[in-house]
Amino acid sequence: MKNRFYLFSLSYLPAVMAIALILSATAIAQTLTYEEYDPKSTLIVPEHKTLRSKFPFVDIHSHHSTLTPEYVDKLIREMDSINLQVMVNLSGGSGERLKQTVQAMKGRYPDRFVVFANLTFDDLNEPGYGKRAAARLDQDFKNGAQGLKIFKNYGMDLKYKTGARVKVDDPEFDPVWDKCAELKIPVLIHTAEPSAFFLPIDKNNERWLELKQFPQRARPPEKYPPFETLMEERNRMLAKHPGTRFILAHLGYHGNDLGRLGRLFDTYPNAYVDIAAVLAELGRQPYTARDFLIKYQDRVLFGKDIYEPSEYTQYFQVMETRDDYIEYYRRRHAFWRIYGLNLPDDVLKKIYYRNAAKLVPGMKTDKFPK
Repeated sequence: MKNRFYLFSLSYLPAVMAIALILSATAIAQTLTYEEYDPKSTLIVPEHKTLRSKFPFVDIHSHHSTLTPEYVDKLIREMDSINLQVMVNLSGGSGERLKQTVQAMKGRYPDRFVVFANLTFDDLNEPGYGKRAAARLDQDFKNGAQGLKIFKNYGMDLKYKTGARVKVDDPEFDPVWDKCAELKIPVLIHTAEPSAFFLPIDKNNERWLELKQFPQRARPPEKYPPFETLMEERNRMLAKHPGTRFILAHLGYHGNDLGRLGRLFDTYPNAYVDIAAVLAELGRQPYTARDFLIKYQDRVLFGKDIYEPSEYTQYFQVMETRDDYIEYYRRRHAFWRIYGLNLPDDVLKKIYYRNAAKLVPGMKTDKFPK
């Protein structure tokens, strides 16, 4: 009798295990968080993995501080593998640090790197700061800098000792912008953050996940000026210095409103943009973005920002193919899928290298196709 009961129990064991697995899966499904949810699409469509860009390109927006010979050699190998001809290091510093950065990157590879200088604010509160900053920039230019990078603290966090915020169009900085016009070097300026960072962190905020994971990125009104205030200040700066060429980082944070960015281009001929870290904005609106990039093909430069060789391939795929439903490499930036723009070759060449070569003095162009 006991043996028969044992055999009976064994015969039901698979069913019992199956029920247990179903119950376990159901429990997991009920407790799964948004952060954990990572669906894999079952969509099957043609896909063109693009491991190397169609044309050599310039990355106008990169940051590098570890500059040992071994690291620079590694950069060159990685650049060669993806067809990256010239990398622009926006974190060049000023003074002695600038000279060291230029030597480390351009000493053995003079044609493969460009270094931008940065402002120092140690003497911001002493009278005549702007003129001294312009004089330092002039010396940095003589020491090898080919442009000026303004970081995101300018306009948001940078303050005078009185507590007053340094505004984007602060007249104290006019000598700096004028010096850039005189030297014919571009200013790559990061103003504000994505507009969603200035909004309430609620169910309607499309950057909710990023703000949940990195709450310090939020720009609440009690601590920061409104997004529109920063845009107005930036535009006044553009208008006041028509002879200075400004590259607005990250599509000027108008990637979600390309019509607005087009109007900005129409109003300010000295304004350009890079596409660093905003590929997801272009890729989610393939028809609008394609039309925009064709119309304003002389005003847009390629950039990546956070350097990771494997992630460039998605930029190539979006810019060069007509692939559907591409999963973006950083989910917190975009929970949506993106699409290929299939840009014409002549537009690609301008975005990849011609526009950068036009703006950055001294950039070697003999390796680029005509």
